Amino acid sequence: MAPELVPVFQEEYRALRPRAPLPPIYVRFRRFTSLNTTIRLREGCIHVNLSDLLEGAPEPVLRAIAHILLAKLYKKPINPMHNLRYKRFASSSAVTRQTELIRHARGSKRYFGPEGRYYHLEEVFDSLNLRFFGGLLGRPELTWSEHHAKRLLGHYDAAHNTIVVSRVFDRPSSPRYAIEYLLYHEMLHLKHPVRMRGLRRCVHSREFKAEEARFPQLAEALAFLKRL
Repeated sequence: MAPELVPVFQEEYRALRPRAPLPPIYVRFRRFTSLNTTIRLREGCIHVNLSDLLEGAPEPVLRAIAHILLAKLYKKPINPMHNLRYKRFASSSAVTRQTELIRHARGSKRYFGPEGRYYHLEEVFDSLNLRFFGGLLGRPELTWSEHHAKRLLGHYDAAHNTIVVSRVFDRPSSPRYAIEYLLYHEMLHLKHPVRMRGLRRCVHSREFKAEEARFPQLAEALAFLKRL
């Protein structure tokens, strides 16, 4: 439990709902893998779970979090200053680095290997590496997904240095250019990591998009992905 934070939440509750009775509030730190925070209203009590990454955060930041969570719970407008204060804290280089380290240490990653029934991800990666990167891109872990996902077709997990490709592509009807484009896109995330522009995460930079446009069958690949 974190009883020292209860008065902070009580004060922010009073500011948001000055005439409502004050319910019991319970706050605790949990071993999350990111800056996760949750708030629930159960049987007249407010239960708050904060990532233990927030232990030792400055009091104004914790107050901002209390305001944001309570405002969301009761559908109240969020104070822009509180919102800005939290975003500055969460996007700071020190917190971002610590979050990545914790996610790598605590998070689990299921690997199903690069060898599929019809496509081998390592072979496709090495071919693309030679064609577009001069063979200089370090090969991360490559794995097919567990399921034939059609919403998340592929992603690069920086914390585990892993590219995951949906198993939906591992079939004879999938043209090679489609899986090549998908893997090429994730390889560009390796070359162009996420950067912060002020308080915003820049996932697809100008340089990223320029290199992506070099893929020779971009239009056909995007059309195939859209059909999926």
